[in-house]
Amino acid sequence: MKQGFLKAGLAVLAVVWAVGAPAGAQEMTLSLDPEKTNVSFTLEATLHNVHGTFRVKSGAIRFDSATGAASGVVVVDAASGETGNKKRDRTMHRDVLQSERYPEITFTPARVTGNVLPQGESKVQVEGVLRLQGTEHAITLPFQVQATGNELRATTQFAVPYIAWGLKNPSTFFLRVADKVGLNIVATGKLTTAAPQR
Repeated sequence: MKQGFLKAGLAVLAVVWAVGAPAGAQEMTLSLDPEKTNVSFTLEATLHNVHGTFRVKSGAIRFDSATGAASGVVVVDAASGETGNKKRDRTMHRDVLQSERYPEITFTPARVTGNVLPQGESKVQVEGVLRLQGTEHAITLPFQVQATGNELRATTQFAVPYIAWGLKNPSTFFLRVADKVGLNIVATGKLTTAAPQR
């Protein structure tokens, strides 16, 4: 009788371990597809808002679903920024971004808060460091995530206080612009999971 209870208990523990362990401790990697990842920005101005885009060079984010610890880097091509106005773009690159001296803008994740569901929608927050003109700024980005198969689509919107961060104010006597620029990111990539080694 006791042996029967013991076997049943061991069987239950085995099932709990088999089902719970991988879900509780998995390393996930999101490898971005630069062709399907868009970075757009909006800068409010007195006459009209300025809209533009940047291209992503590469990106990979690795995180542990149990601890939230994250690593990797997303690299944006600063020199690719364009607004559709060549004169305005020259000013942006020469005076504001200084993209010849600082050709890349990077985001390095440190922690992911929330669960990324293997299928469907989920919400997470990603803490990390945004490096702009060689200076690092701590930032937390809220992401709306949609997983379909092994493809993951993540979107976020946030404001960058570029003037407070030391970039030049491009305002002129006739044109005044906001001291923050709004960014909208739509990132798409492949999500892979791997149970950590025991």
